[in-house]
Amino acid sequence: MALEPRYKDATHFKSYWEKGNGKEIVDWSGAELTFENFDHKAKLYYQVDKLGDRVIQDFYVDQPFHKANQKIESYIRNGIPKDDEVAQSVQELFQFSEQVPDWLDQKLLNLGAEACMKTGRDALLSLRDYSLMGGYDYAYLNKPLVFTGAFKKGALKRLSETLDFWINVTRRDAMGIHQKGYGFAIKTRLIHSYARFHLKKYVKDWDVQEMGEPINLWDMTATANGFSLVLLHGLKKLGNEFTEEEELGMFHLWKYISYLMGIPVEHLPDHKKEATENFFLWTSVQPPSDKDSVYLAQSLVQESLENPLLKHQFQRNFLNYIHVSSSRYLLDQEVFERLELPELWNANFIPKTLKLGNKFMQKYLSRETQIRRGNKLQMHILKQYLEIAS
Repeated sequence: MALEPRYKDATHFKSYWEKGNGKEIVDWSGAELTFENFDHKAKLYYQVDKLGDRVIQDFYVDQPFHKANQKIESYIRNGIPKDDEVAQSVQELFQFSEQVPDWLDQKLLNLGAEACMKTGRDALLSLRDYSLMGGYDYAYLNKPLVFTGAFKKGALKRLSETLDFWINVTRRDAMGIHQKGYGFAIKTRLIHSYARFHLKKYVKDWDVQEMGEPINLWDMTATANGFSLVLLHGLKKLGNEFTEEEELGMFHLWKYISYLMGIPVEHLPDHKKEATENFFLWTSVQPPSDKDSVYLAQSLVQESLENPLLKHQFQRNFLNYIHVSSSRYLLDQEVFERLELPELWNANFIPKTLKLGNKFMQKYLSRETQIRRGNKLQMHILKQYLEIAS
């Protein structure tokens, strides 16, 4: 199937890259925007993680889901016992995952993790109010959530799962073989394949030509960009500073996470310039928000207004003010309006206060102190969300 950059002349695409956040990212990254590499990347739109899909067919279909999951959990923690007879696809999955690639740099991995940890609450704001909320503006990217019915679980459940994944893969040494982050990457890979199995079996009106394969490899690279390039840009907008090595570490970390999740390594960026150029090409095939996008965005807004962590409604209202004002500050105006997010009085107050606080903290606190404080705060927030979502 031949794919073209069908939205390259569309208003939403040009606005983002010529005057919006895309323009800021280009100026920051030094990216050279061209469609020269389009065909090479576009083939991923119709490709999926075949090994992950084989594991679902061979291992999950013929036994109860929870039993298969328990075995996978055991293999993640301890490897496959020599006397276990398991499907060839499962053996291949763990042979791949347990073979550390030659290009992996442990120092860069930890620098990337530390960059995530040291930014504390800001990282969670950028993740939620910029990466996640902004991702809803790409209508086709959300369709697996819609078609599988996963969006009906509610924003609190989705947010808790995203936090659980993100925090566990971004700790020091978390991506070592048999470690917690390593396990999250493998389990998420299989969740994607299971969702695709479900879609192929039960959804008959999925338009592959228009939307690509469900949870295709190109969409997965874009999601990885959301966790690295977009997240990093949001953090910089909030006044967080990073060394060049920390930035490279962030991309290296997500390169390895994405590699374990089944994305071919040759399609994973090493730095912000390459990530931006890849993201530019992917956005050229994505339409803007539709009614499902608006529904997901509104659900995320509503989550803070109904958050059971807070006892009083005025506390929830203030939490909502923080999140919506962060989205207003971080997202382009057009995206904010397409998602029908509510306008606020003095919307820049919270982001500008955060920027001022970050300047002070980065000037007077050591890097290690920032990492310890940020990690403690992130783990505390995760604990709270997991308790209320369970």
